[in-house]
Amino acid sequence: MKGHLMVLQQLARRTLTTTARRQVENKVPQKQKLFQADNGVPVHLKGGAGDAVLYRATMGLTVLGTLFVLYELGKASLPQKKE
Repeated sequence: MKGHLMVLQQLARRTLTTTARRQVENKVPQKQKLFQADNGVPVHLKGGAGDAVLYRATMGLTVLGTLFVLYELGKASLPQKKE
């Protein structure tokens, strides 16, 4: 029983270590250069084509949502005809 406990203790120590098995490249300095560059591009579009697609999709959904809300408000403000 004590042997099993020792193995479990050793296994727990190995899995909870703070060292990484493989090193991950730090990309923060490259991203800082990209986003801090004064090239006239708005910061929300500096990430490339993916950012542009997300921006346009967000603006499209916002416009559609606003139009839908205005339609529903107009419909709710007019009295319904009773037949």
